Amino acid sequence: MREQIADFNAQVVHINAQVTARDERIRQLEELIYTLRHKQFGASSEQAPGQGRLFDEAAPPHVEPTPEDDTIDVKAHQRQAKRRPRLSADLPRVDVIHDLSEAEKICPDHGCTLEPMGEDVSERLRFIPATVEVERHICRKYTCPHCEGRIVTASKPAQLIPKSIATPSLLSWVAVSKYADALPLYRQSAIFARLGIELDRTTLARWMMACGEAVQPLINLLWDGIRQSPLVHMDETPVQVLDEPGKTPQSQSYMWVAVAGSAGQSVVLFHYTPDRTKATPSALLLDYQGALMVDGYASYDEICRQETLVRLGCWAHARRKFVEAQRLQPKGKTGKPDQALAFISQLYRLERKLVTQTDPEEIRAAREEHARPVLLRLGAWLESSLPMTTPGSTLGKAMTYLKNQWPRLIRYLDDGSYPIDNNRAENAVRPFVVGRKNWMFSQSIAGARASANLYSLIETAKGHGLDPYQYLMRVFTHIPNATCLEDFEALLPDRIKYGG
Repeated sequence: MREQIADFNAQVVHINAQVTARDERIRQLEELIYTLRHKQFGASSEQAPGQGRLFDEAAPPHVEPTPEDDTIDVKAHQRQAKRRPRLSADLPRVDVIHDLSEAEKICPDHGCTLEPMGEDVSERLRFIPATVEVERHICRKYTCPHCEGRIVTASKPAQLIPKSIATPSLLSWVAVSKYADALPLYRQSAIFARLGIELDRTTLARWMMACGEAVQPLINLLWDGIRQSPLVHMDETPVQVLDEPGKTPQSQSYMWVAVAGSAGQSVVLFHYTPDRTKATPSALLLDYQGALMVDGYASYDEICRQETLVRLGCWAHARRKFVEAQRLQPKGKTGKPDQALAFISQLYRLERKLVTQTDPEEIRAAREEHARPVLLRLGAWLESSLPMTTPGSTLGKAMTYLKNQWPRLIRYLDDGSYPIDNNRAENAVRPFVVGRKNWMFSQSIAGARASANLYSLIETAKGHGLDPYQYLMRVFTHIPNATCLEDFEALLPDRIKYGG
């Protein structure tokens, strides 16, 4: 009888364990379903309704606020009237004169002619659709009247695409329309058709691949410059390439982005690879010595060990995971996600106060005084809360990520020039993501590489305050004649911006 009771109790314990595991699995799946539904149908902002206090000025009541949070001034709301768009003084003006008729210029009371006394001027914006011209290149020939058969013909300037009808202006317009304005080539082809020009999508794609290949020397020089920077941001995003050897059209490839340089001299470089392995950052950052700001992806581990890089963690990624956990809480309830977000909000509040500060040493001192105490409290909270959290839950994953990334996340305290997050790289990759939604995929590897190079030049030109169209016009005009390193260096955005 005792053995039967013992066996029965063991079965009960086993069944209870199975039920508990099943319930936990159901809860995890419900969290996954909610998260996926929110990603597909919900708002993309990390700031959920009622969450403003986490990233603004007030901490939740269960988190001890710092002294600077005790008093909050709320400005009164003032509705501002919308102003009319301003018309630049650099735009050409065309005068349209509105005058009185000859009869209206006679005073009806005295019969005399009215005298001019000024004018009222108002301005409206006129739009003239793009005009297209055919550029005729006429090479004159000369012959010597005394030499039999001597004929001398004037030479044409070198073309970016030999024997093509495309001029630098046309190539620049197509490139900027696709890579800066996210206008797919098939739509551009339709626009040209309305202008009476037959340019099919295949021709436009071939032109863009030729342009991307021609600017490769500039891309190489920009990568050399990035490797000389004290700080590099990196990130990666999926891209679909249909014709890749050994891969199905549905498989994912990746576009990597690296960002470096200060405001007004920002360099943004894209790089295509068929995979997401450690080989890519190891190749791109070979011989680099400096700090690397990335997320927690393991592919960056190898290059950081190999080159002994300072690896910085991204607080935006850590915060995002707690935002996902917060969305799973019952409405009106607060819990551990709110506590973590309140701590992180204090770190960002300090960074907003330091945004106008330019001295790295003063920034470092301010972080040491105000951010380190917050991090100490957050670390203590994490150590006490993590053991009581289910590891497989969304909250448990957020805490585990924070725990694993902690040494990298606090490295920004060491130097005032280090950023708190990788938002700069995420913002840099956004134009590519927007374009990808429109053109959806690249047909070939050559097309993906061309896209990477042209995105790089356009975004770097924008980062230097240059107009992308005018910049590409200059590059496409002069790069066919570039024969040495100095010629290519003269076409870099910083040389053009500062008149080098």
